[in-house]
Amino acid sequence: MPTQLTQRTQPTMRAVRLLEHGGPEVLRYDEVPMPEPGPGEVLVRVHAAGINPPDWYLRDGMSNLPPETRPRFELPVIPGTDLSGVVEAVAADVDGFSVGAEVFGLLRFPSFEGHAYAEYVAAPASDLALKPAGIDHVHAAGAPMAGLTAWQFLIELGHDHPSPFQAARHRPVPLGADTTVLVNGAAGGVGHFAVQLAKWQGAHVIAVASGTHESFLRELGADEFIDYTKGRPEELVHDVDVVLDAVGGPDSRRFLRTLKRGGSHFPVFFGAFDEEETAKLGVTVTGTQVRSNGAQLAELGRLLDAGTVRVAIDSTFALANARAAHERAARGHIQGKIVLTVP
Repeated sequence: MPTQLTQRTQPTMRAVRLLEHGGPEVLRYDEVPMPEPGPGEVLVRVHAAGINPPDWYLRDGMSNLPPETRPRFELPVIPGTDLSGVVEAVAADVDGFSVGAEVFGLLRFPSFEGHAYAEYVAAPASDLALKPAGIDHVHAAGAPMAGLTAWQFLIELGHDHPSPFQAARHRPVPLGADTTVLVNGAAGGVGHFAVQLAKWQGAHVIAVASGTHESFLRELGADEFIDYTKGRPEELVHDVDVVLDAVGGPDSRRFLRTLKRGGSHFPVFFGAFDEEETAKLGVTVTGTQVRSNGAQLAELGRLLDAGTVRVAIDSTFALANARAAHERAARGHIQGKIVLTVP
């Protein structure tokens, strides 16, 4: 009798993929091979995945970025960088994480190889931290990219990688009781973390957002609030030490006039600035690109566990309904974070 060879079947999982660029409708919920952890990695069973602007930049082909700053990637691709979940397997060379540990992380950013919109992810252990015990997976998944962006802009850069948008190394400004920080886009993901981290450092915080977010931002610790639909902050505020513009882009230069001489302007999404203008005003414009950092995330996790900082959740959607989550993001006026839940 001939011997019949049996072929080992690779386990599969469900994930959201991009096979082409376009609007939210191009997000496909597919069955794909389950990843295996390589050296330095752990396999994580994802319970929740956070949604961030780079996810929709990737979806639409990063048309908003100059070609020379666009990371390389190939389609099809599983988007997503932020996750919270449970460790299922650990590579032999990994210390500090064991099977069953609850973890959260920002994976492989600034590359687009995080692949977090999935049931399972092979994650670099160095990008992970233990999930704060006091918060659930949904809130933990909302923290990594937004929280680390605010942290690396305001508290500690934590890396030596140059930004694609400037040659100089970004240097956060020491914050304290004698410092005034204006946060534009204060109700969104990065903004609401920036408000809380600046308050944690003792700064006086001015939050700029639409009027519907005032009570939310005052609860987070904002000392002053400006409704940008009723007044222009650059005409209402002066002698600020630091502006953290979580919106950024071409209109960000209008905040230069709010700064005192020696002040610093931090646009999260870099725009065009005139060096002669900044020199004349005596201010500094500087930024960075957030990078994965498990050690910093562990520090942020301690603040989350203590309740010093909290994650606000705008809305949640099932992984299979990622399209609706991206549609929600496109409508704007987000309060906190949008998160995908993974059954």
